[in-house]
Amino acid sequence: MRNEKKKNTFAFSNNNIQDMKILIVEDDQGMLDVISQSLIKARYVVETASTLSDARSKLLVYEYDCVLLDIMLPDGNGLSLLQELASQKINRNIIILSARDSVDDKIEGLELGADDYLPKPFHLAELHARIRSLMRRRRDGEQTICLGNVELNPDQFSVKVDGKMLEVSRKEFDILHYLISRPDRVVSKESLAEAVWGDYIDQSDNFDFIYAHIKNLRKRLKMASADIELKTVYGFGYKITTP
Repeated sequence: MRNEKKKNTFAFSNNNIQDMKILIVEDDQGMLDVISQSLIKARYVVETASTLSDARSKLLVYEYDCVLLDIMLPDGNGLSLLQELASQKINRNIIILSARDSVDDKIEGLELGADDYLPKPFHLAELHARIRSLMRRRRDGEQTICLGNVELNPDQFSVKVDGKMLEVSRKEFDILHYLISRPDRVVSKESLAEAVWGDYIDQSDNFDFIYAHIKNLRKRLKMASADIELKTVYGFGYKITTP
C-alpha cells in the first residue's frame, strides 16, 4: 500500500505553502492526467484512483481536503461509495464529476453527501473555482458562493452586492445561482431552462421567456454596481464573467 500510495501521489513542493490534498477518482487516463497536472500546477497535492475499490481503500484510510469523484467506474457506481461514506459518517468534501448530466443523479449524489456536481465536459478553470468555493465554504462555515463583489447564499436565498442586500425574484435567484456556480462558462438556454423550471420545460416550443428574467436580473445587478457581467452568447445561451 505504501508503494502504491507513493506511485499515485504528485506534489508541488513549496515550503511557503501548506498544500491541500486532493483525491481524483477517474478511470479515463487522459482526463486523469489533465486534471492531475492542472491541480499540481495550482500547488495541490494530488492522489489518484481509477477504480471503485482503489478509491474505497484510500478514502477509508486517508484524509483528503477534497475528492473529485467520477460516478461511472469500471467496477461500480461511485454513488454506492458516497452511500458507504455517509453510513460511516465520513465527510471528504466531494465534488462529483460525471458525463451523466441527469437530474436524478445530481439529486441522489447531493442527498448522499456530495457537496457539488460538475457535468462533463467542463473547463479546468471552473473545476478550480468549484474546489476553491468548496474550501472557502468549509472554512467559513457558510454555504455561500462569491464572485467579484457578489455573494449568493443558497440556504438563505439571499444575494448581496458589496455587502448590501439585493432584492431579486425566486426565478432570478435561481438563474443567478446556476450561472454564478459556472463562472466564465457558456450555459445553453436549454440547460438553464431545465435547471430553473424543471423537466417539464421540454414541452416548450422555445426559450424566449428566459430573456425577460435575464433582462431584469442584468438590470438589478447593474443598478447595484455589481462587478460581474451577465453576457448573452447569441445563438446559444448565457454566461457570467468578471472584469
